[in-house]
Amino acid sequence: MSNPTQAFVFGGAGFIGTHLMKQLIASGTYDRIVALDIGKPRTLVAGVEYVHHDVREPVDPELARGEPADIFNLAAIHTTPGHPDGEYYYTNVLGAVNVCRFANETGSRNITFTSSISIYGPSEAPLDEDSQPAPASAYGRSKLSAEAIHKLWQSEDPARRLTIVRPAVIYGLYEQGNFTRLSRLLERRAFVYPGRTDTIKSCGYVKDLISSMLFMASRNDSVSIYNFCYEHRYTISEICAAFSQAAGYTKPTLTIPVWFMNLAVLPFEMLHKVGIKTGINRERIRKLWFSTNILPKRLVANGFRFEHDVPSSLNEWKRDSRIKDFD
Repeated sequence: MSNPTQAFVFGGAGFIGTHLMKQLIASGTYDRIVALDIGKPRTLVAGVEYVHHDVREPVDPELARGEPADIFNLAAIHTTPGHPDGEYYYTNVLGAVNVCRFANETGSRNITFTSSISIYGPSEAPLDEDSQPAPASAYGRSKLSAEAIHKLWQSEDPARRLTIVRPAVIYGLYEQGNFTRLSRLLERRAFVYPGRTDTIKSCGYVKDLISSMLFMASRNDSVSIYNFCYEHRYTISEICAAFSQAAGYTKPTLTIPVWFMNLAVLPFEMLHKVGIKTGINRERIRKLWFSTNILPKRLVANGFRFEHDVPSSLNEWKRDSRIKDFD
């Protein structure tokens, strides 16, 4: 395995990319770390070189200055629902092509790619890496296609190393997604359970995710594909209880039938059709109702040790953010 002195992080301005680059800087492994993204950084990481780039466009190999790099491909459109189906393919699949082409042109042999547990689809039964993919969304299908593109890149040269991580719901400082929305609803005492309290929501803290990525990449396997989430499959009620303990929120107790909630969100969907975005729709309720029951079998089998669980990580997130709403 080559030991490049530089790292390129596609999607580095985002939530996970920010944490990854902080860890790479702290490790002292690289002399140069470059973040490529079209978005504004969640926070500037000292020592990182930021380059404005749309992953849907070819990447200039001159950026590598004639040297190979370790490549981390985190770039994606991922919010779902939220985009027309074609946008997921346009960004996630074409982005994979451009990143792999950049690796070819710069002689880079190590790629770590963040896929998603969405490639499995929702399931009440536990799923591990040997389960048959059955994506139920354009996002999941685009991620599965992007995996195939990265695998093709690796297959062209036995010296290449590919690590694919399939994260579950990831949360922590700078996150602006599911856990942040849940926190705000709990703070306002506005969260109600959609039909059930035992929905399994596989999840993991961003710092443990970053540790797992570097751990699995360091194994030097030709292709390493693994799920990332905690071994304990947390239910939505357990997650709410952990939030309540960490932030002093009142625990939710109300459960409303899904059919009633689906009716209640119809006016918000009509607002969306006329250009007023609320983020409230039947698809989001469906996601809350269905379980994502994922096992990190390969990660555990390889000896990875999680440093946190949901309660301890929420306490750390609270401490790091220093503000009540975890934003």
